[in-house]
Amino acid sequence: MIDGMWWLVILLSVGVGLWLLAKSRGAKKGEGLSQKSARGQAKNQKTAVNDNLQKTTLLLKQYFPDYAVKRKANHLLVSKQDKKIAMITIDKKIVAGQRRLGEVPVINYHRPPSRDQLTANLQDAE
Repeated sequence: MIDGMWWLVILLSVGVGLWLLAKSRGAKKGEGLSQKSARGQAKNQKTAVNDNLQKTTLLLKQYFPDYAVKRKANHLLVSKQDKKIAMITIDKKIVAGQRRLGEVPVINYHRPPSRDQLTANLQDAE
């Protein structure tokens, strides 16, 4: 049987081993600040997308009053007489352009669109 002294040695060696494992997998020197700044940049990008969606919503309401705009978390749903015309997203990670989601075209921009871009894309969508 193992004496009390050996249990203490085993317990301390397991504790030190776990601490070394955690230390080796943890943040390297200087990474802590970059992770915080990366989270801050992600938050800034999200607010920028929301601001861009807000600008696009205002543009649609100003120049296209016959379209109804519903604001969702990451996109806008554009409808006319209760018929969905298009879904507008603003995402720099996705290629700008159009694709279809069922019967509804999904239009992606990298920044808020101009009035001419919206006119052309909404006419194509109808």
